[in-house]
Amino acid sequence: MLPYLRLSGTPYEQGLAQGKALAEAIAHNLELYFRRFEVECRLVPAEARERGARYLEAIRRQSPAYAQGMEGIAAGSGQPLVDIATLNVRYELVYHQFSHEPPNGCTAFALMPAYSADGRLWMGQNWDWMEGVRGAVQHVTEPDGTRVLAFTEAGIFGGKIGLNSHGLGLCINGLVSKGDDWALLARPFHLRTYEALRARNLEEAKRILLQRPHGTSANFLVGQGGRAVDLEVSPMGIALWEDERQLVHANHYLDPGRFGIEVPPIEWLDRSHHRAERLGQRLREVERPGLEDLKAALADRDGAPYAVCRTASPEEYALGEPYRTVVSVIMNLGTGELWISDGPPHENPYVCYHV
Repeated sequence: MLPYLRLSGTPYEQGLAQGKALAEAIAHNLELYFRRFEVECRLVPAEARERGARYLEAIRRQSPAYAQGMEGIAAGSGQPLVDIATLNVRYELVYHQFSHEPPNGCTAFALMPAYSADGRLWMGQNWDWMEGVRGAVQHVTEPDGTRVLAFTEAGIFGGKIGLNSHGLGLCINGLVSKGDDWALLARPFHLRTYEALRARNLEEAKRILLQRPHGTSANFLVGQGGRAVDLEVSPMGIALWEDERQLVHANHYLDPGRFGIEVPPIEWLDRSHHRAERLGQRLREVERPGLEDLKAALADRDGAPYAVCRTASPEEYALGEPYRTVVSVIMNLGTGELWISDGPPHENPYVCYHV
C-alpha cells in the first residue's frame, strides 16, 4: 500500500513535510535515477547534476513556489538541493535521451458522462515506469482552500496524476518527437502538472499545459464536469483531441503529420498502438462501464508483458532495466474519488481515497 500524506501550508512547508515523511524513499529514488541516468541514458551523475542546477535557476524564475517546494523536500529529506532539482526534472533528462532510444510509458483514458454507468466523468491510467520507483499519495490543502489528491514519486513536488476539489482531473503520457531538448530550459513537465492540478477550471488548466515554449514532448489528458480534452505537445507543435464517448492515449502521437510534429523512427511504437487499441476496445465492450469494468480494462494482459497492465520482460531483467505498471489510477470526477493500486492491478488491489 502506498504511503498517504496530508500536506498543507506554504509550498516550503509542504515540501518539508514530504521530505521528512518520505526521506528513505527519496534516497532510494535518487540512487535509482542516478544509476539509470548513467546506465540507460548514458548520462553520468556530474552531467545530470549540472543540468539539474541549470533547471533549478530556471524554475526559480518560472515558479518561486515550486522552487520553494523543492527546497523544503531537500531540507526535510537531508538531500542536496541540486539532487532534488535533478530528480524533479528527470522527465526532461530521461526523455531527451529517449529521443534516440525507446522509452516505456502509460495508457490513459477518459470516459464521458453520457457513456458511464453513473453519468459522471471518469478518468484513469496505468503509469508504467521503472520498476522500483517509490511513490506516495498526497492530499494537499492549498492556502486558497483548493484540495489536491494526487500520486507523486517520492522527492517530486506537487503531484502528476490526480484530481482536485474543483472536479478537475489530470492523466499523463510520455511522448518523444524531434526537437526535444532539455537545454531549452522550458517549464518542466512536473511544474506543469503541479500547476494544472491546482487550476480551478478546464480552460485554466489548458492554458497552463499549452503554454509555450515546450522543451520536451508530452501528453496531458485533462477533464472537468462533462468534458475532457487530450493535449499532445511538442517543441514543434500542439494537437488537441476530443470525442463524445471516450479518449484513450498511450505513448504515440495520434496524427503527428497533421500538426507538423515529426517523430523519429522508434521500434516500440507498435506496443504503444496495441495498448491504446486494446484499452479502447475494452471500454467499448460494455455499453456503460462502471468502476469494476474500468478496473478490468486496466488489468488487461493481452500482449503480456507489453500489455495495458505491464510487467517486466525477461530481456529487461537481463539488462537490469525492468519496467512495469507502477500504479494504476481510476478517478470519478463527479464524486471526487480516486482509486489507486500499488503495482500492476492484475495482482494488486485498489485503495480508495476522497479529495
